[in-house]
Amino acid sequence: MSCFLVLFSNNTISAGWKAGVARCVITPEQPMWMAGYASRSHTSDSILHDIWAKVLVLEDESGKRSALITTDLLGFPKNLSDNIRDLLHKNYDLSRDRVIMNSSHTHTGPVLRNALLDIYPLDDQELIKIENFSLKLQMQIVELVGKALDSMQPVKIYAENGITRFQVNRRNNEEKELHHQTSLNGPNDFAVPVLKVTNESGDILAIAFGYACHATVLSFYNWSGDYPGFAQLELERLHPGATALFFQCAGADMNPLPRRSVALAQQYGRELAAAVDRVLNEQMRSLSPRLVTAYSEINLPMEAPPTREELLIQRDTLSSKYDKRWADRLIKELDRDDTFITEYPYPVEVWLVGEQLIITLGGELVVEYSIRLKEIFGRDIFVLGYSNDVMAYIPSSRIIYEGGYEGDSSFRVYGLPAKWKPEIEERIIEEIIRLAESIGIKQAQPALTDR
Repeated sequence: MSCFLVLFSNNTISAGWKAGVARCVITPEQPMWMAGYASRSHTSDSILHDIWAKVLVLEDESGKRSALITTDLLGFPKNLSDNIRDLLHKNYDLSRDRVIMNSSHTHTGPVLRNALLDIYPLDDQELIKIENFSLKLQMQIVELVGKALDSMQPVKIYAENGITRFQVNRRNNEEKELHHQTSLNGPNDFAVPVLKVTNESGDILAIAFGYACHATVLSFYNWSGDYPGFAQLELERLHPGATALFFQCAGADMNPLPRRSVALAQQYGRELAAAVDRVLNEQMRSLSPRLVTAYSEINLPMEAPPTREELLIQRDTLSSKYDKRWADRLIKELDRDDTFITEYPYPVEVWLVGEQLIITLGGELVVEYSIRLKEIFGRDIFVLGYSNDVMAYIPSSRIIYEGGYEGDSSFRVYGLPAKWKPEIEERIIEEIIRLAESIGIKQAQPALTDR
């Protein structure tokens, strides 16, 4: 694997923002199991394009620093994320409120340690590969943050939202019927949030951008960043010398449709890059050099875990192999007198970058959270999912009541013993409001409750 450091000159801007950028190829050097599709039957074959970890470090006029870490991965599990953030705190004094670790959710990246282990038939050799890759990734990210800190220089930062419309709400539209439809159904958030970082000469040093849509165009056995990877490559082609960092937003129930070809992944990548490039070339809001951050973890409640008798029935009746492996594992845990968790520590993070509010949540976040938070705080905010810990889908209360994959069965994919209780939505929204108020952010309008 090769790493790249983006070196900045010593040119100066009047007291204000500073920033540093670093990036590193994280493509596995050997065949490994790929994360995201339970139907896969073997390890990776080859490389479509490299996958990356990238870091943007910001420093405000008071010297407060924060790090945005983006990766072409399915998602960081808690243990790995905790280890990395602990090391960042120890080595660089970056506390958890000043670190965002986001994954693009590409389904053509590697399986990580302690993640999705029921899905694939992993033998000891494959588990060793996963462990070694995860350990190397951990150190690479810590080193990248150090390199970004070493490359700090004065900058200006701008923010704005663009728009593109290739996401499709998969709960409300049948993929196989799309060619018959003349209109699409369901809630969507087509926003393309963009941060632009420029040097004294106005040259773009970094472009951080996002979109709310699953990175599932591709389902083969070649490493790639899917459409977000192609979007980053296109933006870096359009802006030589710039580093493009993609962050996944609230896209858990959004699919890029149609899909299943490299040409479509390239098309969506170019569409997203075009939306970003349009924003970069229009007037953007200049952000004042002030950084305020807050972080917490709240306990999200689960329904009662299954009994041993219920697990035996599910093992015999559930159709998929990974469901059966899930039931088998839980039965063995009960036989060892282990107890199941009934709640989960869920990460909630809020940044105010100048005048730009950035709300960051863990898990596979459905689009209704973005819609609701924009109703509360205004349409210009950025809402990121898939950050700091991807432990499960995070459905809205409505989706939990409706059922379906996101609300009723996806917890087994992530190895949890039971699904969420419907009140998780209100707990998350209330904690975001509390954190926002703690850094001086007022609601645009009162939060709507009892949805």
